[in-house]
Amino acid sequence: MELIREDFDDTAVIRCLNERLDAVIAVQFKDRFRDLADDNTARYVLDMSNVQFMDSSGLGAVVAVYKFLGPDRRFDIAGQTPTVDRVFKLTRMDSVFTIYDSVETALGSGAAPANRAEAR
Repeated sequence: MELIREDFDDTAVIRCLNERLDAVIAVQFKDRFRDLADDNTARYVLDMSNVQFMDSSGLGAVVAVYKFLGPDRRFDIAGQTPTVDRVFKLTRMDSVFTIYDSVETALGSGAAPANRAEAR
């Protein structure tokens, strides 16, 4: 499981570099995300632009991360591929999360990364 964190002002972008988010790596995804989100950052954006396949376990891992962050921190999704988008729509999770076409759209214009952290 490869996740990279990039900080932009009050937002942390967590980029999922794996092509699959499924039962095989769902637990690793949750653990790595929690490691990268162990601070007081106000907003997280999960970049899923590399994820080509996601099953119910992968979706469950995303929901678990959302719950881990709690009500005081915002959690958004960006860059869903058509296959992942279909999973969110079929399960109606697209009504739970704010979903952006891209990280750039989620951040707005002019944001530059402050730093970068990696977990593998």
